[in-house]
Amino acid sequence: MKIGYARVSTAEQNLDLQRDALKEAGCDRIFEDKVSGVRSDRPELARALDMLRAGDTLVIWRFDRLSRSLKDLLDKVEALKATEVQLVSIQESVDTSTATGVLMFQLFGLLAEFERNLIRERSLAGMEAARARGRKGGRPWALDEKRAQAMLAMYKSREVSVSVILETFGVSKTTLYKYVRAEAAGEPVVV
Repeated sequence: MKIGYARVSTAEQNLDLQRDALKEAGCDRIFEDKVSGVRSDRPELARALDMLRAGDTLVIWRFDRLSRSLKDLLDKVEALKATEVQLVSIQESVDTSTATGVLMFQLFGLLAEFERNLIRERSLAGMEAARARGRKGGRPWALDEKRAQAMLAMYKSREVSVSVILETFGVSKTTLYKYVRAEAAGEPVVV
């Protein structure tokens, strides 16, 4: 049996392209998630994996639809292999039921890891160069000093709920507590 799995990251995105490709690949059943790939709770993927039996094939449009990290992808492929389930990626033209497919999968994995390492090295070098020029990095403070002090006064008064404060100043909870921690530490609340 061929089981297809399609995923998009947001509800606004469309699954038609993946769905059409999976149907053309001859999938008997297609499972679809509309959730970010970094989230581990993908209910339709869990259902698809649960349905697979020895001799079946999991068909995906691209590797990144199944997993966001190389390690997770390799773990999933090993788990499929242990249950005698094959993996086919349509866009990468990889079929783990063939020796060539296994080799191609391993090469794609190595190249993806190499690319991530290069990006990481460039990012670190860029941040180091910026620090050498006096830049700290990170996001700037969201509010000017007057609005920040007003927000902190409202927070400390405990007369208004946090959700009202967030709505009033147009900031997230994380940002509010960034200001609270800075003030508690005696640091300036704006730079």
